[in-house]
Amino acid sequence: MNEKEIETLKERVIAVLKTIYDPEIPIDIWTLHLIYGVDVDAEGNVKITMTVTAPNCPVAETLPAEVKTRVQAVMGVKNTDVELTFDPVWSIDMLSDEAKAELGLDGEYGSFSASDFLY
Repeated sequence: MNEKEIETLKERVIAVLKTIYDPEIPIDIWTLHLIYGVDVDAEGNVKITMTVTAPNCPVAETLPAEVKTRVQAVMGVKNTDVELTFDPVWSIDMLSDEAKAELGLDGEYGSFSASDFLY
């Protein structure tokens, strides 16, 4: 694959990530900034580095598996590796302005941890 084909495949992978939603927050995992990295090599191998909203999140095992399954189904993807990390730990401050507005957090809301927001 040349650079243009790699970039096109990466865009398709990101488009799929935007269709996967965190079950506790009605926002996709891309917009929530749960995806820390998407790397695609010339052979079509995809490595995704991601997190969940909290280390004790009930979907810490199932969400990465869903990501792997859905990305693996993208035409042109040869292999998919999903790495779950907690470095850095996700926080509400990572939300995009769009996500904050969608959740009604577009004003001054102070500093929250994921556990304050979700549980």
